Amino acid sequence: MMELVRKAYLSFILLFLYAPILILIAYSFNSGTYSTEWEGFTLDWYKSLAKSSDLLEITFNSFLLAFLAATGATIVGTAAAIALKRYQFLGKKAMQGLLFALLMSPDVVMGIALLVLFVALRMDLGFFTLLLSHITFGIPFVIVTVMGRITSLDENLTQAASDLGASEFQTLHKVILPLLWPAVLSGWLLAFTLSMDDVIISFFVSGPDFEILPLRIYSMVRLGVKPEINALCTILFILTMAIVFTSRKLVGDEE
Repeated sequence: MMELVRKAYLSFILLFLYAPILILIAYSFNSGTYSTEWEGFTLDWYKSLAKSSDLLEITFNSFLLAFLAATGATIVGTAAAIALKRYQFLGKKAMQGLLFALLMSPDVVMGIALLVLFVALRMDLGFFTLLLSHITFGIPFVIVTVMGRITSLDENLTQAASDLGASEFQTLHKVILPLLWPAVLSGWLLAFTLSMDDVIISFFVSGPDFEILPLRIYSMVRLGVKPEINALCTILFILTMAIVFTSRKLVGDEE
């Protein structure tokens, strides 16, 4: 009886979480102009998206930004995770505390803080401010992901490499990084997803010359929810879920 109750409760929670998304996906195939009543099945809204050169350019901007931001965050985050685990230095505990503070910091606070910084530095808002911002909020997530893997590594492996005459760089290149690559790739995928989905921070640090997909969707929704928006959100949701499942698969494999 208790097992049945647990399953029913879990089903209710999943339905509560995913029912709005399932409705959005269903109405992306609705032939009606407005998403209030079902009028029939169609793929016209997806065809309309494919024919929009402006939207394709914005989509390319989003993928380019997410790729570069994820790569930058992964490089910095992986190096920081290794340093925090393997070395002792002044301010290490403070850095660890600030790391978790960034993870819990509201997006609106980080967005305003970055905007103030860029204004103080007299930087024009656009691609580079977006890139720096996305790298910044992606780094803590990469660090946490990689550190979870580093903690489980056998210290005897690095000590054995040192005993065999390997330098610090050789140990890092030949021993540590090959063992860390699933977590590094998982962190990259997570940073990529966060960059693709971000609206709040991007809203504060974006400029008029470089537009990305989340902000375009936000501006489109303000004029009313149309079937094109449902189709666009469906594509983004499927992409995000594919990345998340890939990331979880990598983490599961390494465990």
